[in-house]
Amino acid sequence: MKKIVIVRHAKSSWEHNVSDHERPLNKRGLDDANLISKVLKGDDIALDLVLSSDANRALTTAKIFLKNLNIKEHIFHLNHDLYDFSGNDFIRVVKNCDSKVNNLMLFGHNHAITAFVNSYGDIFIDNVPTCGVVIIEFDISSWKDLKKGKTLKTTFPRNLK
Repeated sequence: MKKIVIVRHAKSSWEHNVSDHERPLNKRGLDDANLISKVLKGDDIALDLVLSSDANRALTTAKIFLKNLNIKEHIFHLNHDLYDFSGNDFIRVVKNCDSKVNNLMLFGHNHAITAFVNSYGDIFIDNVPTCGVVIIEFDISSWKDLKKGKTLKTTFPRNLK
C-alpha cells in the first residue's frame, strides 16, 4: 500500500513585481498554511519523503508544514518538475519515486493537483483550493504501477473557518 498527501500551495500575493516563480504567500496564505498543518498534526501522518515545487509560494507552504508537523529535514527535497500546471510532470514525479517510499507528501500547483486527484482518487473535486490537502491511498507496491486509488481525506481551509 502507498499513500500520498497532496498539498496545493497556500494563497499567494500579487502585490509584488516579481516573476510567477518568485511570488510570495500573502497573509491569508501564511495563516491557512499554519491552520491546515496544525490540523493535520492530529492525524499523526508518518512520511518517508516530502517533495516540493521550488516556486517560492510552494516552498514557503512546505516549510510551514515541515515545522508544524515536525518533519525531518533530510526527507525534504525540492523538485523543479513539481512547478507544473498541466499535470504531466507531476504524474512523472510520483511514478519515479522509489518503491521504498510508502508515504509521500507533495507540494505543488493547480491545475496539476486537481487533475491528479480527479484522475487517481475516487472522489471528484471541482477545484482543490489553495492550501487544500487531499490524501489518497493506492493498493500498489511500486509507484510505477500508479492506478486509481481511494481518496481517504480532504482538508480545505474554508471548511475550518
